[in-house]
Amino acid sequence: MMRSVFLFILIMIFSMPALFSQEGEQLGIYEKLDQYIPDDLVFVTENYDTVNLLAQIDKPTVIVPVYYECPGLCSPLLEGVADVISKARIELGKDYQVFTISFNPAEKPRLAKEKKETYARLAKNVSNLETGWVFHTGDSLNIHHLLTSLGYMIKKEGRDWIHPGAIIVLSPDGKITRYLHGTYFLPFDLKMAIVEAAQGRSGPTINKVLKFCFSYDAEGKKYVFNITKVSGSIIILLALGFFITLVMKSKRTTLPKTEK
Repeated sequence: MMRSVFLFILIMIFSMPALFSQEGEQLGIYEKLDQYIPDDLVFVTENYDTVNLLAQIDKPTVIVPVYYECPGLCSPLLEGVADVISKARIELGKDYQVFTISFNPAEKPRLAKEKKETYARLAKNVSNLETGWVFHTGDSLNIHHLLTSLGYMIKKEGRDWIHPGAIIVLSPDGKITRYLHGTYFLPFDLKMAIVEAAQGRSGPTINKVLKFCFSYDAEGKKYVFNITKVSGSIIILLALGFFITLVMKSKRTTLPKTEK
């Protein structure tokens, strides 16, 4: 019986990745902590300056992957960035910088400039916004290389994109040190991520719930609770718990009583 239980548990464990990847393996975030972004990435800023991305990184840098005409997640994500840089007790442009990068190659610097003006107004009492928070656009090749190096996988659906919500923190030499998931970020979390990035230290990701529990509804243009994935996970965990309980009970089985 013990052998059967053990085999069942192994089957359940190895079947979990297949369950979680039913919507496509190349979608979501595959963290690449301690790896470096390429040194040949070329993007264009909202001021029409063509820049080597790595050459612009001389301090801890927050990468914000979005596309500017996103109908769903990108707006609250950028609002969350504006909010956290307003509240975090670190100086934008001096202690760190923020690079918002569009992954839609059809978007151009003029749109990037408009979006910067919109979200910069939400950042209250923040100096150095002009140089500290830069909005970028790029061509498909450079975008692909950047997203691949970050482990940030997206999928095009019609005119829109299915994508996760997160920001990525880089060290001053371009090493990936932290992923912060979601659209709302605590000032303390950002500050610690920046401090660690300045020291070249990477940190584990604690909150990955959004990536796992939500998926994009292309028709409704919104993120919805993925009941299939979550319920499937619960069923597997319950099954594992049930069989572990059987194993524990079998160990406590007493010997038959001898007749007097």
